[in-house]
Amino acid sequence: MIFETSRRERLQMKKERMSRTIAIANQKGGVGKSTTTINLAACLAEKNRKVLVIDSDPQGNTTSGFGVDKNAVELTIYEALISDVKVEDCIVKNVIKNVDILPSNVDLSAAEIELIGVKDKEFILEEKTRDIRNNYDYILIDCPPSLSLLTVNAMTTADSVLVPIQCEYYALEGLSQLIHTVNLVRERLNDKLDIEGIVFTMYDSRTNLSQQVVENVKQHLGDDIYTTIIPRSIRLAEAPSYGQPITVYDAKSSGAEAYRKLAKAVEG
Repeated sequence: MIFETSRRERLQMKKERMSRTIAIANQKGGVGKSTTTINLAACLAEKNRKVLVIDSDPQGNTTSGFGVDKNAVELTIYEALISDVKVEDCIVKNVIKNVDILPSNVDLSAAEIELIGVKDKEFILEEKTRDIRNNYDYILIDCPPSLSLLTVNAMTTADSVLVPIQCEYYALEGLSQLIHTVNLVRERLNDKLDIEGIVFTMYDSRTNLSQQVVENVKQHLGDDIYTTIIPRSIRLAEAPSYGQPITVYDAKSSGAEAYRKLAKAVEG
């Protein structure tokens, strides 16, 4: 798997952008996409960056993870995508300091069917968020666990894609398809799109398997892997059930420190 730009070149491009939009994507479920979106946003916010989180997953786990009742919220990303409702009217402000969220719930699962036949349907999210882009330092988009129209919309909106990989035996399964999709979107829909980086999640230093997975993926991807590794952590697993990022739930935990390091690496 070869990427067109080096990490050094990508870091330079990061510094030149006023606002950055990052899609967090992997078509495999349970790899830590929502956890990474929530906690990366919180750690960037700790650094006094203004962050918009877009929950593009019909499961709405990122919405719930910030303490927003996904079943009670009246306006969501679904209404923004399929109607004339403005994105600004759907955003929930200050779910924590410096973080706003465009929420999601199960209604979003109908969007792909309703958008069949719509002109330029791959660019709806990009168009809808265009006017608010510069209100934020970072926009993080949590993608569904599939290479669907919702994921493509995230990629046409994003500057880059961050890929969480769980430290398990099948870590590389499907990754080549994801990279192929990123390359296709870059060639046909969004020529600025690049790979932000690969981040390992749920790492257990006590097992040989976690260490072997890391080494195996490094052999395939080299410089595109973040040195920061997110540990398997009970505190990280508990935090979403309390509607809090790990920086609020347990600010001194190993998970919080790991995501702070990731935020620092993302900023370059």
